[in-house]
Amino acid sequence: MSFAVVPIKHLSKSKSRLASQLERDALERLCLAMLRDLLSALQATPSLDRVAVVTPDPSVAEATAAAGAIALLRDDPGLNESIDAAIREVGEEGESALVVLGDVAGALPEDLDRLFQAVAEIDAERAVALAPARDGGTAAMLRAPADVIPSRFGPKSAEAHRLAAAELDVPFLEVPLPSLEIDLDRPEDIDDFLARPGGGAETRKTLEALGWPAASRDHSE
Repeated sequence: MSFAVVPIKHLSKSKSRLASQLERDALERLCLAMLRDLLSALQATPSLDRVAVVTPDPSVAEATAAAGAIALLRDDPGLNESIDAAIREVGEEGESALVVLGDVAGALPEDLDRLFQAVAEIDAERAVALAPARDGGTAAMLRAPADVIPSRFGPKSAEAHRLAAAELDVPFLEVPLPSLEIDLDRPEDIDDFLARPGGGAETRKTLEALGWPAASRDHSE
């Protein structure tokens, strides 16, 4: 049995590095489109039994429930604290937990499932499989079991998670996955996302409706 947890911050604090390109209401609309795309990919991932989103934002919780996922509307004590608390709340003893950050709107179910395949190939009681973001962060991480290492999400977290696994003598695999490499945090990230084929259909439609190509011609504005 396995489940996924997606942490989403309050929409009013999201995507600050895109604020020079889009108004706050447009940024919030984009975030919700990204969330729906990610939830769709997770729900189509064969190895997952259920999906939960932990957030302090009622609008995010409402969109999560509408998509058929578990909405955990909670205060925000910090990213790692929120993730680990959600895992304890949703999970059962011995289950595997996949954490995916909400910035990877292009995630594909077959890529997400490759993390489970990687852990299965190790054939060990404990293991961690991590999909790195191209900025050195962690786009997604599968822990088997869910509490095998603590969460260390944040800047350069791929290395932090690798070190945590080494300290606890837990087998660790880094699995590059093309559809999870790009976090949609900066204007150039969105340009790269749109230039690649793949997932994120609703995010792409939303960006088109917001006039993103015109808005992104000059990132210095």
